[in-house]
Amino acid sequence: MIELAPGLVYFPDFYARAEQEEMLALLRAGVKAAPLFTPRMPRTGKAFSVRMTNFGSLGWVSDRERGYRYDSVHPETSAAWPAIPELVLKAWREASDYAHSPEACLLNFYDADARMGLHQDRDEAALEAPVVSISLGDSCLFRAGSESRSGKTKSFRLNSGDVLVIGGASRLCFHGVDKIYPRTSTLLPDGGRINLTMRRVTRPA
Repeated sequence: MIELAPGLVYFPDFYARAEQEEMLALLRAGVKAAPLFTPRMPRTGKAFSVRMTNFGSLGWVSDRERGYRYDSVHPETSAAWPAIPELVLKAWREASDYAHSPEACLLNFYDADARMGLHQDRDEAALEAPVVSISLGDSCLFRAGSESRSGKTKSFRLNSGDVLVIGGASRLCFHGVDKIYPRTSTLLPDGGRINLTMRRVTRPA
């Protein structure tokens, strides 16, 4: 466990290779029920460079007409999202130090050219809950800063099996993915990176 900033905690090699392979099989089964889709920016309709899907009772989606939001069904199939696998929940239970379960697990798939610009995760009502991120596949260059988009940032590498917790004083920090390092992992036969981010969306009663 390495605290990179207050509330920003890094767990390198949290998942062993065998667990990563098991998790990948579980995710693939879920993607059959909830296929990857391409979200679009509000107003402009510009496509994201990542494809995504969700697990859990709620899923994060975005489109031109209704913008960023959580929804209980897939935007293309109108089917409920598959449950979050227990192996994925292991990171939340052991690394988050938060008493309530996540409701959403966003899966982003990055090919070699995909990026994620600096942004805040602030569409949740339960901002006291952390975001727990799992990396699978090729490594990436991750960047995190402060609550100001123009604030100073630091960059570090995330590898397959790593877990990152974004909570506490860093819960609303701007963060993003600047680069994918192709062929740095053999987990995905065709390459690419999977990122899972678990969130608690509603405030617990």
